[in-house]
Amino acid sequence: MARIQSYGKIAKWLLRHSRYYRLQMVLNIVLGIGFVVSSLAFVWATKWTIDIATGAAGQGRGGAIAAALGTGNNLNAAIVLLVIIMLIQIALGFTSKWVRAVLGVKAQNTMQQRIFTRLLMCDWSHVRKYHTGDVLNRVMQDVNVVVNLLTEDIPSLLTTVFQLVGAFTFMYLMDKRLAVIVLCIAPIFAIFSKLYIRKLRGLTHEVREMESGVQSSIQESLQHSLVIKTLEKVGYVTDRLTTNQTALRKKVVEKTWYGSISQLVMNGGFSLGYLVTFVWGVKNLQAGIITYGALTAFVQLVGQIQAPVRTLTRFVPVFISAFTASERLMELEEIPLEELNSQPQNTDTEPITHEDLVLENVGYHYDDDTEYVLKDFSYTFPKGSSTAIVGETGAGKTTLIRLLLALIRPTEGKVRLGDEEITALTRRAFTYVPQGNTLLSGTIRDNLRMGRPDATDAELYEVLHVACADFVEKLPKGLDTVCVEMGGGLSEGQAQRICIARALLRRCPILLFDESTSALDEQTEQTVVERITAFAKGYTTIFVTHRPAILAHCSQVLKL
Repeated sequence: MARIQSYGKIAKWLLRHSRYYRLQMVLNIVLGIGFVVSSLAFVWATKWTIDIATGAAGQGRGGAIAAALGTGNNLNAAIVLLVIIMLIQIALGFTSKWVRAVLGVKAQNTMQQRIFTRLLMCDWSHVRKYHTGDVLNRVMQDVNVVVNLLTEDIPSLLTTVFQLVGAFTFMYLMDKRLAVIVLCIAPIFAIFSKLYIRKLRGLTHEVREMESGVQSSIQESLQHSLVIKTLEKVGYVTDRLTTNQTALRKKVVEKTWYGSISQLVMNGGFSLGYLVTFVWGVKNLQAGIITYGALTAFVQLVGQIQAPVRTLTRFVPVFISAFTASERLMELEEIPLEELNSQPQNTDTEPITHEDLVLENVGYHYDDDTEYVLKDFSYTFPKGSSTAIVGETGAGKTTLIRLLLALIRPTEGKVRLGDEEITALTRRAFTYVPQGNTLLSGTIRDNLRMGRPDATDAELYEVLHVACADFVEKLPKGLDTVCVEMGGGLSEGQAQRICIARALLRRCPILLFDESTSALDEQTEQTVVERITAFAKGYTTIFVTHRPAILAHCSQVLKL
């Protein structure tokens, strides 16, 4: 669960991110204020039109304003003014809708892209502590909540305050006592909101975490649907999801009940204010103190005073939800960056190091586990050598690969490439082919060009041949054949060979193959290894394998 931050820290974080959305914020504020001014103008114009129709025109400040506008006691001119004000309101509403549609999507995309890119640049060992479903929930839903706060809710809050001040001033000019009475509801909101804001914030945190849990459960089950089907555990997984959803529903009901009680109290106060205004108005109308137009204006104004106060009460859960989302995104931003991304580098122009790869007295254990996966381990992969790493499951083969790639740091000892200690900055000397199918959605061409975006078709077919993936050329669409998620449409062996070809495109001096031929038959594997060895002559190649056939092509064998 994301830890609760101080309001000051959240405000600073939001202020820092708001600089990307200032145009939309300003436009929404201007449009909101314009709508408030036109609404108050409509109230005045309605009053003046009614007063003209009832013969009470010319009394008070309204008469002077009408004279200045040239409407005087002309009913037709007053109606035309009403129509003009209505058209302005329609235009403002139309413009506001387009600002939200065009700039709103852009704002959401901008924040999602920044956080997504940063996550990919963060230290791998820290990111892997978060469930993918939880991270996805934060990047999608929490970003949406925060962007709405910055671009919609804060401008709406400022507009609401402006509306409250404008409507109160208007009513105050007409009747001071009534304006003060109606406004007295606001302190009730301020006092009551403090009583439930802490509880509501805690409930919002719990609901968001439970939502992440539900999404994680669905994503994980869909990702491993084959395992679930073959184990015949659809009912078990569904029951587990139902349990999580039931817990979420109960928490949402609790949160809704808590918010509804507060809303009930506020609605009672607003109804009382409306009733007071209406009774006061009809009494004064009967006594001849005010005109019918003035009564109409008072009834509209009390709504324009209470509506902002009512809206302000609704901002409490909105801001609580936004603060919770901000805390969850702040937690992601606190994940440390890799060295490669924490300082300016130009990796395209820096030379790639190709030296001996050395481990000196390396020890490693995961997190707080006291049992070492590797202990006092030393080994050298000479420049240009070909090494097979073999060993039982759990012997440390995967950990060794992660150490070489600087995905994790040794608890003890050093890993060096020549005289340079292995860090994220030296990773560009490595090409890595992990175990299993690691194709992404898209065409085969798209997948291959992740190895080198500027590769020509001739170069693509060259590495496909080395990886024994000549079958691609015979496909109806060739390189433009579309692969769905996890290489769907291709066999595991075909997908593995395309992954090998993609890695070879990088032309890095050190090649790491982690059980990369496990889905191939023995003959095809033999051919692939032979071609890789010939293609990567002079390279340092490392094979993590259980296959004896590969050992014959290696100059040394490391047994863990």
